[in-house]
Amino acid sequence: IAALRGAGKQVALVSSGAILAGRQKLGLVGKKLNMPQKQATAAVGQNLLMGEWERAFARFGIATGQVLVTAEDLCDRGRFLNSRNTLEELLRLGVVPVVNENDTVAVEEIRYGDNDHISTLVVGLIQADGLVILTDTDGLCAADPRLEPDAPLLHEVSEKDATLFCCAGGSSSGVGSGGMATKIEAARTVARRGVPTVIANAKRKNVLARVMAGEEIGTLFVPTGKLLRDQQYWLAFAGEPKGAVRVDEGARRAIEERGKSLLPSGVTAVTGRFDPGAVLRVEDAEGRELARGLSQYSSADLRKIMGRKTTEIEAVLGEKLYDEVIHRDHLVVTSRIGK
Repeated sequence: IAALRGAGKQVALVSSGAILAGRQKLGLVGKKLNMPQKQATAAVGQNLLMGEWERAFARFGIATGQVLVTAEDLCDRGRFLNSRNTLEELLRLGVVPVVNENDTVAVEEIRYGDNDHISTLVVGLIQADGLVILTDTDGLCAADPRLEPDAPLLHEVSEKDATLFCCAGGSSSGVGSGGMATKIEAARTVARRGVPTVIANAKRKNVLARVMAGEEIGTLFVPTGKLLRDQQYWLAFAGEPKGAVRVDEGARRAIEERGKSLLPSGVTAVTGRFDPGAVLRVEDAEGRELARGLSQYSSADLRKIMGRKTTEIEAVLGEKLYDEVIHRDHLVVTSRIGK
């Protein structure tokens, strides 16, 4: 990383291990922990983890900055943009941001759980040009190397290759929560922003420099297909829906086939309680996710105007702020990106 910095590259680092470090410090390795215990060990381990990174980078005269995030932080567009501002300023100041999930407050139901997922969000936050995932294997093989030791390494693959998941297994190290499948999913995700990914073995000498030099080390995932704009990427992969709307067949065709906005007349059901600006999941008549977007109406108002024409909104609500429930500029068709 120091060498990359010397070559003029800005680098953000996604690193976990707080809970494991805390377990070791408190003598809890191998013991089953409940959520409060995990959060307590994370609080102890986070200091240890950052201390290690600070000492390592200090040898090269590089400062580090800790950035802890939660799903709730990044699911809110305003907080997402605030996080972006912080990371961009750290990079401008020459600091290496060390990003991790805030395991001291994250709860199981709304946590990301693995670095691979978090790295895709950091790519969106800093609008990165590339992603390198370092792991304990050489990359993606043509078959599971634990079952077929001679399986050849795939040096370059397309993110559209549907056979990849057939080759992916769970975590083999027993330390992390993400296996090869989550790394492939991360590569497929950032490809929607046009960002290439390399999965490589962290134990290979000078692995980052060799990756950046274009050496065939690890597996390169090459982006293909239609790219998502910044807000579309956030909606699809970071913006956790606060509710859902179900739409009729006419609205489905308008959104999916013609890229139109969602009007009240096409809404048949509303699920959840939410305010204007909330991320909604748009479902077809069978309940399959069709799209995601930002609602311009609250759930209470939307229930009053659903199924009605736009010309009726003012009579029902006393005012008409918008013709659309979700404007097409704030909507992403997730059915097109295999989500």
